[in-house]
Amino acid sequence: MEEKSLRVYDTEKTFFSKIGNTLTKLLTPGKMGINGVLISMKRNNMLKCYENYVENEKNNDRKGVYLKKYEEAYSLYLDSIDKNVIDAIYKKVKNNTATEFEKNALSRYYSVIHIKDSDYVEYKNKKQKFLLELDNENVQATGKAKVIKKFNSFYLEKIDTLYKNIIKQYSVKLLDLNTENEKNEVYNKICSTIEEYVNDILPKKIEENPSKEVYIEISKEYDDYKQLRFNKVDQNDVIEKNMLLLGLSRRLFTHSLPLGVAEQCYNKLLNDLRNLIVDTRVPKKKERAYSLLLKFIKEFNLKILSTKVYWDNADERNNYRAFWKEFQDIEKIENKEEQDKKIEILFIKNELREVQKNENKYGKIISFYKSKLVELGIMKKLPNKCGSLEKNGVYIQDLMQEKQGKFKSKVKKK
Repeated sequence: MEEKSLRVYDTEKTFFSKIGNTLTKLLTPGKMGINGVLISMKRNNMLKCYENYVENEKNNDRKGVYLKKYEEAYSLYLDSIDKNVIDAIYKKVKNNTATEFEKNALSRYYSVIHIKDSDYVEYKNKKQKFLLELDNENVQATGKAKVIKKFNSFYLEKIDTLYKNIIKQYSVKLLDLNTENEKNEVYNKICSTIEEYVNDILPKKIEENPSKEVYIEISKEYDDYKQLRFNKVDQNDVIEKNMLLLGLSRRLFTHSLPLGVAEQCYNKLLNDLRNLIVDTRVPKKKERAYSLLLKFIKEFNLKILSTKVYWDNADERNNYRAFWKEFQDIEKIENKEEQDKKIEILFIKNELREVQKNENKYGKIISFYKSKLVELGIMKKLPNKCGSLEKNGVYIQDLMQEKQGKFKSKVKKK
């Protein structure tokens, strides 16, 4: 009797201890707690409604019913994730027991909430995107292949739509802005959103749809972008990276980023390149920026201007048609060296015409373009001095000054 009363039991293996441990986990806020269980339940219900909607998408009679059920389940699912952020993560951060992931999650959450007063549409899409990304981390962490596969199908479709909605909102906002600083802020948001999509979503979309035409076509551009992805030190690389991102956007966000908005983004990068050429003092970096300028002009014309249908000015349209025809004729030249030289001359002459419309702003780049045309043998550099020559009693001034009307010829009486 005494031996039995003093026997030590392993409490970890008893039925009641297991029940106790389970209840403790459920009542503890966090991933393993009651919030996590509720999110899992809401997620499973939402995925079931999503699958029913996809299966019956072509059924016009029942499509509306399944769509409504899916939207209701999706809303409840997001609410459960939102509640977890407020109830669990906030308390952990406040008590200084949160992980780095949870701290970053709360920081991102408040940065999204901050947008609500200034732009509700952007806030609505960004909050959904944030909550989905947060739960995606949890799903991937489970390691359950069946759950991950089912969730990925929904996640990629929904997150793709949210990215398009965000970029579409930026496009609308850009058209309403007038000041240069406000526009630059939106340009940067567009580029950073496209970059985020290309880094996080595009590889998964390519993996899910390897034979889809759009992803086959952009594979070369995506490979070029990956080479510059982590190189953000040099300004040349930053501009080239943004150029590649805008090029990818012409296929990924055709409707969300209209041609007119894309043209504004390209023009902004073109100005950045002009400034870079002027401000760079190192000859090698200046030449590299100039080479990138030629590459950019070609890209700009191929992807934007050559596809432009509506022009505000008839003269601009006619001038561009003449330019484009000349470019196409040059591309037929078989000698690669001659072809490159003629294209370079064509691009710089056209650029010179554009920047000469505002000489006060582009004075330095105008001088650079002229010096390049002198090197290419298209222009001659005349000495900038005032000389005089007596001929038949008439003093003749320097040719350039004579044309500008700065000096008048004087007649010497004999």
